Amino acid sequence: MKTANAAVLFAVELVALGAVGAYGFTRDVAAPLAWLYGVLGLAVMITAWALFGSPKARYGTRGAVRVAFEAVWFGAGAVALALSGAYVWAAVFAAVCAVSKALAVRWHQYPGAEAGGAAQF
Repeated sequence: MKTANAAVLFAVELVALGAVGAYGFTRDVAAPLAWLYGVLGLAVMITAWALFGSPKARYGTRGAVRVAFEAVWFGAGAVALALSGAYVWAAVFAAVCAVSKALAVRWHQYPGAEAGGAAQF
């Protein structure tokens, strides 16, 4: 089960990136502007994850700050799906994120968990 949840955790990261990128690239604007929206959306998401969310993040987050960061980061994916008109998929994505993240906390599958000790999420 833990291995399956680790795969789900990775998959929701990719879905969040894909949703934000797709939303930007498919805006009903001139093609160069749509490309700009898509690339900038992806750049912001990737940079934020690299700096604050990844296991090797330069500014790793813990506790309430981590919860807030992930709520905003994964929430951006759910909002992008909803703004694209995929309301059911947005709700399913949000639910899968919530369950998977709750299991990750329970099973210590988060950055820094390999250091041992009590849950510091």
